[in-house]
Amino acid sequence: MDVMTNDRNPPPTGERTTEPLTQYMHRANQWVRDFDRRHPLLWDLLFTGFWVTAALIDYTGGGWRNVAHNPDAPGPLLLVLSLGLSVPLLWRRTHPATVLFVMGPFALVNAWSGATLQASLLQLVVIYHIALRRPLRDLWWATALMLAPVTVSTVRFGEGEWSQQVGSHVTSVGVAVLIGITIRTRENYTEALEDRARRLEIERDQQARIATAAERARIAREMHDIIGHNLSVITGLADGGRYAAARSPERAAQALDAIGTTSRQALGELRRLLDVLREDETARPAERSPQPGLTDLDRLIGRVRDTGLPVHTTAEGRATLHPGRQLTVYRVVQEALTNTLKHAGPDVASRIAIAYGDRGAVTVTVTDTGRGTPSGAPSDGRGIPGMRERTAVYGGTLEAGPRPHPEGGWRVHLHLPEESPQ
Repeated sequence: MDVMTNDRNPPPTGERTTEPLTQYMHRANQWVRDFDRRHPLLWDLLFTGFWVTAALIDYTGGGWRNVAHNPDAPGPLLLVLSLGLSVPLLWRRTHPATVLFVMGPFALVNAWSGATLQASLLQLVVIYHIALRRPLRDLWWATALMLAPVTVSTVRFGEGEWSQQVGSHVTSVGVAVLIGITIRTRENYTEALEDRARRLEIERDQQARIATAAERARIAREMHDIIGHNLSVITGLADGGRYAAARSPERAAQALDAIGTTSRQALGELRRLLDVLREDETARPAERSPQPGLTDLDRLIGRVRDTGLPVHTTAEGRATLHPGRQLTVYRVVQEALTNTLKHAGPDVASRIAIAYGDRGAVTVTVTDTGRGTPSGAPSDGRGIPGMRERTAVYGGTLEAGPRPHPEGGWRVHLHLPEESPQ
């Protein structure tokens, strides 16, 4: 039954499955690494204790005589050599070069006396750690130090071929060094991968924060444009209705109707904006497109005229702007008219001139005849910077400032260049 199930549901193409034995070995290796990381001294004691015990067993059991050049070496010397060649392993990871220097004299005495204890081979463990942790240039003197006892033994006792004894020892040293360099390379590569992963994670978080800040700035601009403009229109209508209430009740009623219409439109724009921010998958497509465009300019200008501000408009050319550019033009005109309502004072007029070019190019100039603020510039803190930010998205320019004498008033000039061909 299991076989049939596996045949019917084969692993996806290209997906590699890990063998159970490989998984077990990986878990065991990871457990050993974690244990060593948490208890390094305990692991060093276990490792050193094992080899000290092995060296003492070789000494007490007499197994060293099978390879010794001098089977009659004194016992106390053998004990000292066994301990001198094994106990320093306790510091092999922290001070491998020092450990090799400490073991060197014992190895030389071992070779000169003819005892030839197998514990001298523990120097291979030390040179492995030198290749793993020390600068690679240290391998030259470490290799020479390890070959010295073999040279002494060959010169003193002269058994076997010179090339055979030295060559086999050089091979052993080379294998230990190669293993150390291989593991060192793998660790360096792993560290590089982990560092890259950390950097990518930090970069991802930074990009997320930048995107969040940009989205907040966009929302702030939209809220400013929607609320600021409509409240300015409502304020103008309310002031006009208050003055007209005593003399012309009909005009006051019209002002109230216009206030209601403007308020409802502002609420509608806010709802559509909030629907987009809510990430509601059930929202209707129309609700996910709240941005106004050029077709809404007439309604915008009409609301401003209802407040009592005369607005004259001229347009040249044929509009070929995509929705993003249309929104920029709409918001710039909206902000300019809002500043006129706020700061221009009484008895003013506004003029809007729009010139459309090819491939999305457009130039918009909004002027008024007001006196502006006492300091000579609208100072809401967000409107003009918001217009410049919108303009910069499309590589355009925006100029806002007082008109020269004797015209007076305020001027906002927007230019969006042609779109780059895709």
